[in-house]
Amino acid sequence: MSEPIVESVAAAMAEEVPAGPVRAEGELSVEQVSLARRLRQPRTILSIVVPLAIIGLFVYLNRARLTQVPSLVLQANPLLVGAAFAVFYAGFPLRGRRWALLLRWTGFRIGTRDATEILYLSWFVNCVVPAKLGDVYRAWLLKLNSTASLSRTFGTVFIERVLDLFAIALLGLAAGYWSFRAGLPTAIEAVFVVGIVVVVLLAGGMFTLRNFGRRILTRLPIPIRFIELYDRFEEGVFGAIGVRRLPALAILTVSIWGTEAIRLFLVVHALDFPGVSLGLSGAVFVALIGSLLTAIPLSPAGLGFAQAGVIGVLTVAYGVPLPEATAITILDWVISVISIIVLGAIAYLVSKKPRGEGRIA
Repeated sequence: MSEPIVESVAAAMAEEVPAGPVRAEGELSVEQVSLARRLRQPRTILSIVVPLAIIGLFVYLNRARLTQVPSLVLQANPLLVGAAFAVFYAGFPLRGRRWALLLRWTGFRIGTRDATEILYLSWFVNCVVPAKLGDVYRAWLLKLNSTASLSRTFGTVFIERVLDLFAIALLGLAAGYWSFRAGLPTAIEAVFVVGIVVVVLLAGGMFTLRNFGRRILTRLPIPIRFIELYDRFEEGVFGAIGVRRLPALAILTVSIWGTEAIRLFLVVHALDFPGVSLGLSGAVFVALIGSLLTAIPLSPAGLGFAQAGVIGVLTVAYGVPLPEATAITILDWVISVISIIVLGAIAYLVSKKPRGEGRIA
């Protein structure tokens, strides 16, 4: 976890167990999680400028091959582009519903509409600042507009990310196996190894957290109030899941990532390049690789990393020419990131929740 996130989490969670005079609710958190403040920080500016400079260098070095990319993007079928946009945004109510269920199972009730609104605002934050600050911002927004426990809410956000990583790894492995059943390229073998390692590490980490997390903390020289915060965090993590709840969570999670894959599938068909056909399994594999790379906290929404990864998989594994692969990546990026920046900025200005006025009963 990066330094800005650590600062924000520590400061915001400390409000639940105050050590001194009680501050006005949200006062410290507003300063710590201020979006305007983060945008002005040198590290945020660098996280945007450096990837853009690398992208610019890539375009310059391949300028002869990429001159046709704008015309390739502009020839896309508008109806299929609109369908890709609609499918992508259909995933947000599903994400909101899943988070609402996780919160409900920890004892806090919230409607799907409110959960979706807060979640979408957090995605907007993730698209404009690095270090996945949007995840902190989501928990903070819920606390600002309700009586929810911040540390327990962090637990639900954490387990949601774990579910997503499990889904990305397992669905990616299944889609990759089916897509490359005729023969697995060497480069993709490395991706498969990474996927297996991710699943093993996640399973081991969850087992350790569930059985030994508190025991380890109690043996460390840390204040008791942080152990109390950890207890609520653990309640958010494991109180939100159980054997009987896993089927519902699995269906929602698979549906969510299905919208990601169908979006890319429609983008490829909207451009309709001769000789370029991923198939649904290929779209699932490439979309999940791109989604995994957006989680890199060094730049907003994995700027630079995600685009390079998608172009690399398309060209190396599927033999898509560089101009066509770049056009597919750009159009998909416009739908999945640029649209969130534009529409999310409007939602941020219109919504009452960033100001603490959208109270949740």
